[in-house]
Amino acid sequence: MKITIVGAGAMGCLFAAYLSKSKQEIWLLDKDKFNAAKLNQQGIFLEGVSGNWRAKVNSTADAGLIGKSDLVIICVKSYHTRSAITSAKPLLAAGSKVLTLQNGLGNIEAISEVVGSESVIGGVTSEGATLLDIGKIRHAGRGDTVIGRIDSRSSAGMSGIREIFNKVGLNLKISRDIKSLLWSKLIINVGINALTAITGLKNGKLIDYEGTRRILRGAVTEATRIAKRKRIKLIYDDPLAKVEAVCEATAGNVSSMLQDVGRRKSTEIDFINGVIVRLGQELGIPVPVNSLLTDLVKTIESTYHLT
Repeated sequence: MKITIVGAGAMGCLFAAYLSKSKQEIWLLDKDKFNAAKLNQQGIFLEGVSGNWRAKVNSTADAGLIGKSDLVIICVKSYHTRSAITSAKPLLAAGSKVLTLQNGLGNIEAISEVVGSESVIGGVTSEGATLLDIGKIRHAGRGDTVIGRIDSRSSAGMSGIREIFNKVGLNLKISRDIKSLLWSKLIINVGINALTAITGLKNGKLIDYEGTRRILRGAVTEATRIAKRKRIKLIYDDPLAKVEAVCEATAGNVSSMLQDVGRRKSTEIDFINGVIVRLGQELGIPVPVNSLLTDLVKTIESTYHLT
C-alpha cells in the first residue's frame, strides 16, 4: 500500500514516523519546499513517551512526484483542509481513500465536496504531539485512533489500514459511529483549547483555578446542549467529568491552540468553539461562553502584529 500523509506538522510527522516502520511506501507531502527538503535530508526525530528515535521519510512539496496513492491521510489545520485536498488530487486514483485525522467539525464535508463522499473516511486520534522544530516532534501522549465512515457504512480498505497501523504500534480501531466520536472529541476541545490559548495555561491548570474551571464547565455545558438537540450520542455519560479527567490526564500538555497562539499562527477556533456558536444561532440555543471564547481568540489573532 502506498500511503501519503498531507501536512508535516506535529501529527503528520508523528504518523509518518510510525508508518515508516511498516513495509509500505510512505510519503509526506508538505506545501513548503524548504521544509520538505529538510525532512528528506534529516528525517523525523521523535522524543517523549515513545523514546528518542529517528525515522527516514520520503518528503516532497510536489504531489506529482509521489504518484497515485492508495491512502491519503489529511493532517493539516482545519482551515487548510480544502486547499490541502485540492493540492492532493494528483495522488488520487479510482479506489483511493482519504482519511482525515483533524480537529473540529466540517473536514469530512469539505473533503467530500472535492473528491466525493465514497472516498472519505473520518477519524479521531488521542495521540498527542508537539512540534518543536521542522521534523522534530515531542510525542506527548499515547492514545487510540478510531476511524469510520460518517454514514456508518463499512468501507473497503479500513481493515487493511487497521492492520498496518497496529503493526507499527499505533492502536487503531474501526467504528460504525464516527459522528459520535467526532462530537465527543469536539466537546473536549471546546472545553480546553480556547481557554488555554487565552490564559497561556497548560491543560491541567485549567481545573486548578475556580475561574477557569467555571468557564470550562460553561463551554462544555453549552456544547452538550447542542449535541443533545442534534441527537448526537456521546461516548461518555458525563461530559463535564470527562473533560476534567482529560485535563488531569494531560496536565502537562500544551494544547494545539496554545501552540498556535505562541507561534502567532491562525487557530482552529472556527472549527471548534466557533462551530458551537454557529449551531447555537441556527438552533436558537444561547451559547454566551463559547461566543466569548471565540471572540477573545479571534482578538488575540488580530493583535499578533502589535507584539
